[in-house]
Amino acid sequence: MACGRLAGGVGDASLKLAAAVEFVHTATLLHDDVVDASQLRRGKVAAHLIWGAPSSVLVGDFLFARAFELMVETGLMRSLEILARASRVIAEGEVLQLSRAHDLNLDQTTYLEIITAKTAALFAAAAEAGAVSAGASAAWSGALRAYGENLGLAFQLADDALDYGGASEILGKNPGDDFREGKATLPLILAIARLGGRETAFWERAIGRRDQTEADFRRARELIIGTGALEATLKLAEDYAERAKAALFCFPANDWRLGLEALADFAVSRRA
Repeated sequence: MACGRLAGGVGDASLKLAAAVEFVHTATLLHDDVVDASQLRRGKVAAHLIWGAPSSVLVGDFLFARAFELMVETGLMRSLEILARASRVIAEGEVLQLSRAHDLNLDQTTYLEIITAKTAALFAAAAEAGAVSAGASAAWSGALRAYGENLGLAFQLADDALDYGGASEILGKNPGDDFREGKATLPLILAIARLGGRETAFWERAIGRRDQTEADFRRARELIIGTGALEATLKLAEDYAERAKAALFCFPANDWRLGLEALADFAVSRRA
């Protein structure tokens, strides 16, 4: 919605597209929680634990279908193409992540490829669809797509860091969920690389085989913080946030642009 208004849009097409994006987002969360066997979502018991995995998957499917109905209602075929492509890319990102689950050899490049597909693709599509709803030029649409993609990367990297640096009462989910699920996110990838082979047995047991004790998350957190991996992850998130803001330089410095710039800053400064 903000991108549509920044690009000069005044109608309600951006509202329908924003609702469609939120339906797609919620559908992916319902499906993710089933795949990851997550216990909490936004501080509440995950839906699949209340109503069962089949219901969660089917409601997610319904939300995907409703999202595409909303896209069609706008009559903007370009926006339909953008959001349909994003939905495909998200699914491909999920498959890539599953194929590399518990992989201690996962490198930073591949991990960024995964989160670009799983997270940044929807941010980018939302921003670009907003531009399309306003009838913006190709240059402005491209600038907003770049803004969204970089914002999404900043957001996800900050989320990775929060999993090792936050508290459950603030996060709305259990800290250490990524570790307990055996996910090799960037803080862990960097820590393993910086340890240079030390603690290999620990990582192979706790992440590779998911043979964990209650004390293992505390140990992993100490190693990640001690090697500077957490700080490096946040620094990279800040870099992407700056790239997101730089993509907006071609727009007038009005309240919409200032709001989008503040959103990029918030993505990396948040604590939940």
